[in-house]
Amino acid sequence: MAEALLSLQDVRVRYDEPTVLRFASLAVYPGEVLAIIGPNGAGKSTLLRLMGLLQRPTEGRVYFHGDEVTQKNALAIRRRMASVFQEPLLLNASVYDNTALGLKLRGLDRHSTEQRVLPWLERLGIAHLAQRQTRSLSGGEAQRTSLARALVLDPELLLLDEPFSSLDPPTREGFLVDLEAILRETGITTVFVTHDRNEAFMLGDRVGVLIGGRLLQVGPTDEVFAQPVSEEVAHFVGVDTKIPAVVEKATEGLAQVRFNGGRAEVVGHLQPGERVLLCLRPEDITLSPPGGEDLKSSARNRLMGKVAKITPWGFHYRVALDCGGSCVVAFITRPSFLDLELQEGIEVVASFKATAVHVIKRR
Repeated sequence: MAEALLSLQDVRVRYDEPTVLRFASLAVYPGEVLAIIGPNGAGKSTLLRLMGLLQRPTEGRVYFHGDEVTQKNALAIRRRMASVFQEPLLLNASVYDNTALGLKLRGLDRHSTEQRVLPWLERLGIAHLAQRQTRSLSGGEAQRTSLARALVLDPELLLLDEPFSSLDPPTREGFLVDLEAILRETGITTVFVTHDRNEAFMLGDRVGVLIGGRLLQVGPTDEVFAQPVSEEVAHFVGVDTKIPAVVEKATEGLAQVRFNGGRAEVVGHLQPGERVLLCLRPEDITLSPPGGEDLKSSARNRLMGKVAKITPWGFHYRVALDCGGSCVVAFITRPSFLDLELQEGIEVVASFKATAVHVIKRR
């Protein structure tokens, strides 16, 4: 793996007595987008301030291109970064002047500044607002201006602190799509913190889960979302079905487990008698009427359940089932919902593949 652009080692941050952030190591590699997700109060913004050299850790070290950051070199290194915050923090000036601010502070002449500012205003769809005063901008326009101000600096590291959280859904979705395209086109190394797992899934090459000031898991996005290392991580990345079970039989990477409401086959190197937690993402569960399940399906696990709750979920429905004491949650499309004629209290069959189950061993 390439040398880390930025790394943090043995970090601890304390305010008075409480420790708000503590982890052994975290690295950001050139060209990647690292998404840090976690609930409010997890320490995400504190972590981003450490990375942006806006705050020093109580304990630990920060390295940039392998060199330790010190009081002597911190300012020079910070100038190689750019940050976009939740609130745009714009001056009471025009969009153009706000975007050009960092370049002017670095002494660029007028012509060079214009050559760098105008393409980014055009790329972000705000060129027509160049002379507009920022106090008259919408939330989305202001945030695009803030991003343009960061991008014109051509930073080695871009730091984004929940830049979409204050935007309305349509504005947020459009901005998210544009940002994803920009990051892929430019290859700018980026750290993006958010409490929204969908944003992290869309933008992140890797994801770190930060809960209670601890980095519980860091890895490729698909891996973290599909194979959480703990029940706490599973809950936060959207694994709604978490069933305690006991291994009954195990042979050649396939095991049969028992739990309240039934049995299932799962993939994994397990031992009879082990206590495990079965994790299933809602999109990996199929619902069908009793007797109507497809016998040709490769989903060998089938559980009878009673519909406990139905919740509209965007363009899908979230269906919670009571399967003999175990809760199973599935996402289904609107056509499937109408075909099944679902309503609370009726019985359905939940089907899922052995390979869809992620198994966490329990002590």
